[in-house]
Amino acid sequence: MASSRLFSIEQIDLVFSNGATRTFERLPKRGFEGIIVCAVNDKHECILVREYQAGTHRYELVLPKGRVERAESFDEAANRELKEEAGLGARRLQYLRELTIAPSHMGFSIHVILATDLYAESLTGDEPEPLEVVRWPMSELDSLFRSDQLTEARSIAALTLARMELRS
Repeated sequence: MASSRLFSIEQIDLVFSNGATRTFERLPKRGFEGIIVCAVNDKHECILVREYQAGTHRYELVLPKGRVERAESFDEAANRELKEEAGLGARRLQYLRELTIAPSHMGFSIHVILATDLYAESLTGDEPEPLEVVRWPMSELDSLFRSDQLTEARSIAALTLARMELRS
């Protein structure tokens, strides 16, 4: 139906088991996979970045994230994005799960990676400005979730999954 450099819109005509018909418009999955990195340091703090979000037209705290480049594994992409956005690398990377974003309208998903055993290392990324790195105690995530500093559902879900994994 329509497309831009970032997404396309397609129409789907369906007939359900009871004979009902519906036409849906959706943003299908296309291009590269995405990853989101929940990095936790040895002080049990999660690593967030304050970054401009065009959708809300403001700066917000988010987890480092990005796309998986061609011939890159999820772990390699997670470590690269962490280095580019937070100036940290991870010796331990653990795949947690895939999250869908809005499955009734979009085919997009993102893969959650838990990064631990962190060390300082920076790479130059595609960010238009340096990002502020914020360390937040994992024990105080509930206050972060209640604040207006972090509103992105993907980051909240990834942090919740990481907290559950670190407790087990």
